[in-house]
Parts: sequence; C-alpha cells; structure tokens
Amino acid sequence: MIRDYHSRFFSDTRFTTVAVISLFLVGFWEIPEAFLLVPVVALVGANQTAFDASYLYFARHYSTALEKEINSSKRRRILVASELEDRFLFPLDGRKIVAIGFGNDFTWFGWMTVAYTALGVLAFTAGLGLGWETLATAGTGWIVFYLASLFSMTFVSLAVGWWWFVAGVGEQRLSEVLSSRFGMRMSPDNVRPLGR
Repeated sequence: MIRDYHSRFFSDTRFTTVAVISLFLVGFWEIPEAFLLVPVVALVGANQTAFDASYLYFARHYSTALEKEINSSKRRRILVASELEDRFLFPLDGRKIVAIGFGNDFTWFGWMTVAYTALGVLAFTAGLGLGWETLATAGTGWIVFYLASLFSMTFVSLAVGWWWFVAGVGEQRLSEVLSSRFGMRMSPDNVRPLGR
C-alpha cells in the first residue's frame, strides 16, 4: 500500500508540475489567460497530494497494526518496517503537519513536503499576479467570480486539511477501528492535534 502511495504521489506531483510549467510557458507565449489557470491547477494539485497523504496515513497505520499483531503472535519483533518508517519518513504518533515532523522528528520527507508546498504557493501567487491584468480587462463580474471561486475553494481546502490532518480527525478514526479490531489503543497523546 505504501509503495502505491508513493507512486500515486509522484505521479500527481509530476502532472501538476508539468501542467503549471506548461501554463506559464503558454502565458509567456502571448496567451496570458493561461496564467489564470495556474492557481487553479496548483490548488487541485495541493488537494490531490493531500488526498495521497491521507492514503499514506491509512496504509501506515494499518500496516503498523498488522506488524504489531504478527510480532505479538510470534512473541518477537520480526517485522520492523513501521519502526523504520517512523524514523525515516515521519513518526505516526508524533506532532506533525501532514508529513512534516518537528524538532528531531524533521526528516528529508518533511523537507520535501515543505518544498512542494512552498513551490505550489509560489506558483499560485505568480499565476494570479501575472494573470491579473488579463482578469482586470475581463470586467468586474469576472473578477468577482474568479476571485470568489478561487479563494473560497482555497479557504475550504485549508480548513478541511487542518481539520483532517492537523486536528488529527483522520488518524483518530483509524485508531478507533484498529483499536476495536486488534485491541491496540493509541492514546490521545499519540494522535494529537498540533497545539497539544
């Protein structure tokens, strides 16, 4: 499952990157309306890769539960992939924003999440800035429609992302099911919102 996550994530990232670069090239190639699609593609790409990350959470929590169950039945630690992933990617039970751990839990995986996010924000902002003149010539109605649509979807995406990832709702739901099936209970300290 985790292999499938990485495959999907990088496929989505490649698609978004190529689409954004292509739109910038088309925009500079005298079709400035293309710039106005850059923020939309960046936002869709951000949502898609966040969806991919939710699948990674699912896969890691499930495989961790299976490993613990197998190790418990064998009375020794035969399977250690989840421990390696905790140290190498990001800890499941630590404080994090999506895949970005803090302090000693910060990893290259976390850095790549920061880098892709920063590049997405930069593309979003640059596309909007470069397309502004074109949007302004379209008239007030189009300006209001475009900006209201774009910023409402951005706000909703950020709010739902905060609720699902940072507040820990997604991981809490996984914990409830895994607890009832495998008898393992993640303490509230293990799956905790950012501020706690």
